[in-house]
Amino acid sequence: MTVTQAFHRTPRDYLRAEGPDEPVLFLSPETLQATARRFLDGFPGLVTYAVKANPGEAVLGNLLAAGIPGFDVASPAEIALVRSLAPRAALHYNNPVRSRSEIAVAVGHGVASFSVDAPGELEKLAACGVPRGTEVAVRFALPVAGAAYDFGAKFGASPELATALLTRVVELGYRPALTFHPGTQCTDPAAWTAYIARAADIAQAAGVTPERLNVGGGFPARRNAADSPRLDAIFETVARATRSAFGGSAPALVCEPGRAMVAEAGSLALRVKALRGDGVYLNDGIYGALAELPIMGMTDRLRVMAPDGTPRTGEGTARLLWGPTCDSLDRLPGMVPLPDDMAEEDYILVDGMGAYSTATVTRFNGYGGLRMATVQALAEG
Repeated sequence: MTVTQAFHRTPRDYLRAEGPDEPVLFLSPETLQATARRFLDGFPGLVTYAVKANPGEAVLGNLLAAGIPGFDVASPAEIALVRSLAPRAALHYNNPVRSRSEIAVAVGHGVASFSVDAPGELEKLAACGVPRGTEVAVRFALPVAGAAYDFGAKFGASPELATALLTRVVELGYRPALTFHPGTQCTDPAAWTAYIARAADIAQAAGVTPERLNVGGGFPARRNAADSPRLDAIFETVARATRSAFGGSAPALVCEPGRAMVAEAGSLALRVKALRGDGVYLNDGIYGALAELPIMGMTDRLRVMAPDGTPRTGEGTARLLWGPTCDSLDRLPGMVPLPDDMAEEDYILVDGMGAYSTATVTRFNGYGGLRMATVQALAEG
C-alpha cells in the first residue's frame, strides 16, 4: 500500500510533460517504504522517525503505512502534525530544552518519552506536571569522531552529570532511560560502540538499570555515487555492543533515524536559468532546498537532461553553481563537473535529497516555491 498516488513514472517523465520553471522535489513512496522496512527488519529494537528531516504529510503517511510506530518530535508543531495523522503513535520529545508552555502541550498530547541533559530541565518536567511513570531519557555526549558534524556541541550532559541526572530521574518517579546522538551522517559503527559502553558505565555508576537506551539518529545516507551506507553493519554493532556492555540487564533499544530514513526517497529537479562563463545560475540555492550543501559538502549525484528529457552526455566541465537570489553568498560549494553540452532551461536532477530539503526552505527574495510531486520510481529503467 502507498499513501500518495504516482502521476508520472519517473522525474524525467514529469519534467518532460510538465516543464516546470520552479524547483521540484520528487518523492518515491516505494523507496521510502522499502527504507522503512529495512530499519524495521534490521534494527534490534523500536524504530522511530525524526520528523525534522522531512515533515511532509506524504512522508509521514507512507512511514505509517510501512509500519513505523513512533516519531521523534522536537516542537509542539511537530507533535500536532503527527497527532493529526496518527492519534495513537508513540511520541518521543527528544529536544532537551523546552519552555513550560511547550511541556504543557506535550503532556496534553500524551508524549511518551522526554529527554533531558541538565538539572533545570529535569526539574521543569516535574514542575510542569509530566506524570510519574513517564519515560525520561538522560542525554549524554562524548568527544567521538565519525560524523559529518557533532551534535554534542549543543546538547548532551557529561558522563558525570548524566550519572547524577539518571539517579534523580528515579527519585522523581520517572522511568529511567539513556540516550545519545553520535552526530549527523555518522559512517563509523565504532561511534555507537563507544557510546553504548559509556552508557553502561553511567548506569552502573548511578546504580540504576535503564529500561531503554536510545541510540539516536546519525545513520548515514548515500551522499555520493561511490557511497554504500553500512546500515546493516551499524545494526549488528549496536546489538553486539549492547550485549557486551550490559550483559543480562541490557535495556530495550530505540533509534530515531531521520536522514537515513527519507533521503533516498527524494530527488530534486533544478532548472538552469542562465550560463555565464563557468557559472551556472539555478532556480534554487542555499536559501531553499539546498541549504545543507555548504555544511555537508557538494554531492556528485547529479543528472542533467534537456527539457524534452534527453540526457546530456557531454564531457564534464567544472562549473560554479549559483542560486537564484541577489545574495552573493548564494552559491554551492566547490567546482562541480557538469556536461559541456548543458544548455539554458535544462534540468539538473539531484538524487538523495529527501532529507533536510523541504524542511529548510525559506522565501528569501521571493524564491523557495518548491513544487512537490510523487513518482513511481526515481531512477530510469
